[in-house]
Amino acid sequence: MDGTLSLLGYLGPVSAEVMDLLLGRKKLSSAGSGGRPATAEMRQFCADHGIGADVEVLPSARVDTALDRLRRNDVRFRFVLDLSDLDGRTGEPPAA
Repeated sequence: MDGTLSLLGYLGPVSAEVMDLLLGRKKLSSAGSGGRPATAEMRQFCADHGIGADVEVLPSARVDTALDRLRRNDVRFRFVLDLSDLDGRTGEPPAA
């Protein structure tokens, strides 16, 4: 209910069923990234001022888990899908 899917930058074509958005008052939003210089400036500003986000990161391979938890309203902060596993990296720290 009242969820928002925000896309940052261009990730390719996206399609959505309007009824899926209407039911549950869901939103779809997007924004350009502003490029690397603007992103670096914004990150430095956040670092300088102790600004961060409360997020839960899941590897993209667990997208089904994320969607199931969203359906059950079992998400405390924001979900972030780590896409690094799509290029062969796991996103997990190396084993000791």
